[in-house]
Amino acid sequence: MSHNHDHHHDHDYSRAFGIGIALNTVFVCLELFFGYRGHSLALTADAGHNFSDVLALAAAWGAAVLSKRIPSSRYTYGLRSSSILAGLFNAVLLLVVTGAIIWEAMGRLSHPEAVSGETVVTIALIGFLINLVTATMLHHGHEHDLNIRAAFIHMASDAAVSLGVALSGVAVLYTGYVRLDPLVSLFISMAIVYGTWDLLKDSVGLALHAVPENIDPQGVRSYLAALPGVHEVHDLHIWGMSTTESALTAHLVMPQGHPGDAFMSKISADIHDLFHIGHATIQIETGDPDHPCVLAPEHLV
Repeated sequence: MSHNHDHHHDHDYSRAFGIGIALNTVFVCLELFFGYRGHSLALTADAGHNFSDVLALAAAWGAAVLSKRIPSSRYTYGLRSSSILAGLFNAVLLLVVTGAIIWEAMGRLSHPEAVSGETVVTIALIGFLINLVTATMLHHGHEHDLNIRAAFIHMASDAAVSLGVALSGVAVLYTGYVRLDPLVSLFISMAIVYGTWDLLKDSVGLALHAVPENIDPQGVRSYLAALPGVHEVHDLHIWGMSTTESALTAHLVMPQGHPGDAFMSKISADIHDLFHIGHATIQIETGDPDHPCVLAPEHLV
């Protein structure tokens, strides 16, 4: 057996999550207050939408904390996979909230309502700044961690929505054309759905133990098969343990027997450096025909 473990964490996002949750909670209270005071159903409904931001950030933060928990006898990989669940939750939540915005926008196109331009513009700009600040704090690692990317996209999308609402509010003030508000909302919502689809696909893939997008499984197989003394590679599995860590297991048939610890250590180092897989477990077999490996057929797992 050969094991290689990589527990490197690039960045601590606790501060970003804490500030983002605090700012968005204050903003939700602000929208509820002005929605009630100004009899604005739009602001009150948007408060519910922004409350989803609080839930999204809390889920991502909780997953980031849980993913650092040490392994136990029951959860032998720790709780790293919680970051995958949080990414999936965030993607689904964003699509559901966006769907609600599209539904509301379609209704307002048919039955336009008077918009209090000044209040809408002011509150929307505050929301834009809050979401922009939160997204900026999460931008550092969104390309390498699906959980962080989910939270980042959620915040960036809401910043775009808020900016669009503010611009449409200004346009309504100058033109009086109230249908601009739902039209802008529809355009932005479609863009969010398009941008969220890949996030949802990646999250579902990781939840189903698919090979992470940044890893070439055929390249891994070719590397292992080309090693000196290896006659066959089977039972090869690659999956994401979390949104930042990957694992691999494989059986190598080497008729001359175990090649030694130095050889195995080099395999683990190469798999890490070449394919960014931090947890590699390799089983060596001699290919004895009297004791064949029951997992050799590719259709068996």
